[in-house]
Amino acid sequence: MGLRSFLHRLTAPQPSNSPVTGKVKLVCVVNQGLKMGKGKTAAQVGHASVEAFLKTGVSHPRHVERWLASGQKKICLKVLHDDGEFESIKQAADQAGVPTHMVHDAGHTQIPRGSRTVLALGPFDDEVLDRITGDLKLL
Repeated sequence: MGLRSFLHRLTAPQPSNSPVTGKVKLVCVVNQGLKMGKGKTAAQVGHASVEAFLKTGVSHPRHVERWLASGQKKICLKVLHDDGEFESIKQAADQAGVPTHMVHDAGHTQIPRGSRTVLALGPFDDEVLDRITGDLKLL
């Protein structure tokens, strides 16, 4: 399958009997404990956003359809340390049926290989994501 076909499959409206009608967003939770520079953080959030979009396009195409049609809202939040915070957020997301993607750094620049830098959730329903991440601070 070519790149155009792949992107079309992800972004083309899907026939649906039950379209998603509420607000939808993508949440990226950044590990501030790693002390990444601004550029490194931006790159890691970019990785997380693209991968979350691609995975959710396959698992939850109606949510991606709604997200694309409604302006592709994105929000970046932070955790101060990865001491289990990512894991508890991911568990809550899994229990709620929210698609997730964890970015592990390749270790080429500022931080050790395998470090968990960003956890992306969604695109998914605003209200569900707020229940999971509502107590986190904006980046």
